[in-house]
Amino acid sequence: MTDIDNKTIDDRDEERHRAKMAKRKAVQDAEVAGKTIEKGLLIVNTGPGKGKTTAAFGLALRMLGYGKRVGVVQFIKGKWHTGEKDAFAAFGDRVVWHAMGEGFTWETQDLKRDIAAAEAAWVKVLELMADPSISLLVLDELNIALRYDYLDLDKVVAALKARREGLHVVVTGRNAKPALVEAADLVTEMGVTKHHFSAGVKAQQGIEF
Repeated sequence: MTDIDNKTIDDRDEERHRAKMAKRKAVQDAEVAGKTIEKGLLIVNTGPGKGKTTAAFGLALRMLGYGKRVGVVQFIKGKWHTGEKDAFAAFGDRVVWHAMGEGFTWETQDLKRDIAAAEAAWVKVLELMADPSISLLVLDELNIALRYDYLDLDKVVAALKARREGLHVVVTGRNAKPALVEAADLVTEMGVTKHHFSAGVKAQQGIEF
C-alpha cells in the first residue's frame, strides 16, 4: 500500500481539495479561452543539452498522427544512418526526407564543400516551404549552418518569417543566432544537468542515432 492509501482523508480534506481544484480549473479555463490565435509557428530548439532533434521528431510524429504531411531537411547529419529515418520511412510519401549534410566542419575540413552542401539544402527548404501539402518542416541542425556562416542569416530569417500561413517550422541545433531567436514564436533552450558522455559513454544506437 502507498502512503496515500494509509492516510485518512476526511470530508473536510476532500472539500478543501475540491474547492482548490475548482478555482484552479476556472483560472485554467479562462486562460485557454483567452487564446484565440491559430497560426503556423516558427520553433527553435537550441542549447547544449541533448534532445533538440529528438523533440522535433516528436512533433513530427504527432503531426503524422493527425494525417498531416511532414518534411525533413538535415543540414549536417546527412551521412549518418539514423533509426528515425528508418522509422519515418514506414509513413511512405507522407514524410519527405532530405539528408543533405556532409558532416560536421571538423570532419569535412572543407569550407567550400560545407557551404555548397548548406546552400543545396536551403534550396530544398524553399521548395518544401512552398509545398502546400507540408504541414510541418523540420530543419535539423540549421543552427549549425548559420553558426558557421554557411548561409546568409538575414536571408534565412526573412524567408522563415515570410513562410506561408499555417506552416510550422522547427529549427534545431546549438547556438541559435539572436536574430532567429527574435523571429521565433517558441524557443526552447535544452540545458545540461548531467550527460553520460562525460562519464565515457559513447553514442549508442537508438539513443543518439
